[in-house]
Amino acid sequence: QIRNSGRKAFKGVVEYELQQPDGQQVASLNSVIRIKPGKSTYSSDKLTVKGPMLWSPENPALYNLIVRIRDEKGKPIDGYRRRIGIRSIEFKGEDGFWLNGKPYEAPLIGANRHQDFAIVGNAVPNSIHWRDAKKLRDAGMKVIRNAHCPQDPAFMDACDELGLFVIVNTPGWQFWNDAPVFAQRVYSDIRNLVRRDRNHPCVWMWEPILNETWYPADFARNAHDIVEAEYPYPYCYSGCDSEAKGKEHFQILFTHPLNGDGGAYSTNDIKKQLTYFTREWGDNVDDWNSHNSPSRVARNWGEQAMLIQAQHYARPSYKYTSYDALYRTPRQHVGGCLWHSFDHQRGYHPDPFYGGVMDVFRQPKYSYYMFMAQRSPIKEERLFQTGPMVYIAHEMTPFSGKDVTVYSNCDEVRLTYLKGGQTQTYVHKQEKEGMPHPVITFENVYDFMKDKALSRQGKQADVYLLAEGLIDGKVVATHKVAPARRPEKLLLWVDNEGTDLKADGSDFVTVIAAVADKDGNIKRLNNYTIKFQIEGEGRILGG
Repeated sequence: QIRNSGRKAFKGVVEYELQQPDGQQVASLNSVIRIKPGKSTYSSDKLTVKGPMLWSPENPALYNLIVRIRDEKGKPIDGYRRRIGIRSIEFKGEDGFWLNGKPYEAPLIGANRHQDFAIVGNAVPNSIHWRDAKKLRDAGMKVIRNAHCPQDPAFMDACDELGLFVIVNTPGWQFWNDAPVFAQRVYSDIRNLVRRDRNHPCVWMWEPILNETWYPADFARNAHDIVEAEYPYPYCYSGCDSEAKGKEHFQILFTHPLNGDGGAYSTNDIKKQLTYFTREWGDNVDDWNSHNSPSRVARNWGEQAMLIQAQHYARPSYKYTSYDALYRTPRQHVGGCLWHSFDHQRGYHPDPFYGGVMDVFRQPKYSYYMFMAQRSPIKEERLFQTGPMVYIAHEMTPFSGKDVTVYSNCDEVRLTYLKGGQTQTYVHKQEKEGMPHPVITFENVYDFMKDKALSRQGKQADVYLLAEGLIDGKVVATHKVAPARRPEKLLLWVDNEGTDLKADGSDFVTVIAAVADKDGNIKRLNNYTIKFQIEGEGRILGG
């Protein structure tokens, strides 16, 4: 849309130029425009791209669309740049999700995201949105649900760049007002969110309905129709609760898989033409007052609590919607988003929500590495971490369990305990169904008394756990853990995901300090207090 705010008639051209990331032009077009004083017009044109680079989570190729307005003399007087991706998405009912004309090989599993951060709440800079997206992508997630509102454009830009699909939500949660003006304001929200985000290739589906809200059927129909009107193109899909009024107007229904055994929207009435998705899974609370749960684990509660959380999310002994359960569904059930990626303030309860795979400072719990182990072991040449990995979830303290848990995406994992000691090898065999890489447990391995005996002999260096991940018989990843001895130093590092702090008045970065022994092994069990000071042009947030 072009508006002539001048007092004279305007004649010129709208110039479109589509560039590859390297700046090479792949398509262009000029469109003549004439606008009377004080009036506006629309320019609607088509560009043809031959042999396009297609956007996908595995290869998030982006083009630059340059739009310029030139006057009669060819002088540019306005313009902008927008990054776009070329891709097609289709939800085909029984045939599942298709990307770029092909069936997608696996369920899309990710998490919900609130954009609030420790200390600052919602006042997060663009760098934090990018780092959040990178951490989620590093964990192997491929879809993020913006719960429960549109999120900062910087996060959408990051998802475009890093290959994360996004479910875009209308603001709203467990509230409906029968006054007509309430619905009209929600309709305005829907129009605005589609107009703002419709050019992002990361948009997977729209969720125009109000979250966990019992609205009337005509609202659901209107919400769906507004999305179609604002995005009148193929590959436009909207999702709705499977038990909500007006669900018949939607192509995608939110439900738990049949073998998930429960959940507010589980259904046995599966329709062949519809596609199903689990918008929230994993949370397992006793009641909505006490908030006790094997999934809600503060990071500082230590290794045993974090091990239970990770096992609950992966594959618990009881029937529940888990990572494994989502992989055992037919193609018609296309995945699910964990509740939740990060710890955060609940608002309606005095306790924070501790169910994140990372804490409120975005520091990982064991469940983060469990998710990471579900990634493909093939190295991708991208900004995020990919390839083979192995991680020992054991701290080797006097209170650690005898069993040793390891997360890995390798074919085999070999675990060595004590120098010259016994070596055990776990051979991974992919099940016909289920999560790609189940949790590995080496039983009855760790014994503090062996540590004590060697320590008394001055052989502390002989005490360690070494995990080696093997593919085709070759070691491709290692992780070593040793007991923390006498505290002798502090470790300090910046959690910036490779992006520098900008002195722009709003940027910030997380700095972590750790008590460690002389070899750098972190002393998790200690009662020391660390005080921070800063010199120069900066300040510590939160005191």
